[in-house]
Amino acid sequence: MKTLIIYCHPYDKSFNHAVLTTVKENLIQNKRDFNIIDLYQDSFNPIYDQEELRLFHEGGTHDPLVKKYLTMLKRASTIIFITPLWWNSIPGMLKGFIDKVMKEGTGLSHTVSKTGIHGELTNIKHTYVLTTSTSPKFYLRLFCGNAIKKIFINQTLRQLGMQDRHWLHFGGITNSSLARRQKYLSKIEKYNFK
Repeated sequence: MKTLIIYCHPYDKSFNHAVLTTVKENLIQNKRDFNIIDLYQDSFNPIYDQEELRLFHEGGTHDPLVKKYLTMLKRASTIIFITPLWWNSIPGMLKGFIDKVMKEGTGLSHTVSKTGIHGELTNIKHTYVLTTSTSPKFYLRLFCGNAIKKIFINQTLRQLGMQDRHWLHFGGITNSSLARRQKYLSKIEKYNFK
């Protein structure tokens, strides 16, 4: 079982890219086997078309990246999401990844019954969500309804079967000092990803 990094940022000079580089260095240092899904580099199309939506309830797709990504998810024991928060939420690219890749059906990402959604991704024992934003974490928690934690992490990812969920956030990125950014990267460099 591998660690799977799901990276969602289009700019290779961004702080998110520095976080990605540091996470990779951490995993290499700890002799962890990993794969990366780079949504922008892969030119993933996050938009449903009519045919994709028609195939959804059959667990089907006509997008080869969706098949590839779902296979990678089923082989992972740890997931690390690296994403900015734009307008207090995950980017449309990452939302589209969840929408399109998380297929309904036994042996896929989830099944639906009269009692609700049952996650099929129980192979994912550890889940980490690393985010950056202009807003500090207290603002996201107190004034934005804590949506990343309450909805994305504790509902969506939990419903998919992903376990042991953690959120690490670097807020105030726009006005942060180089020293503060380096301190955060040092924390990621030493972080114990299970």
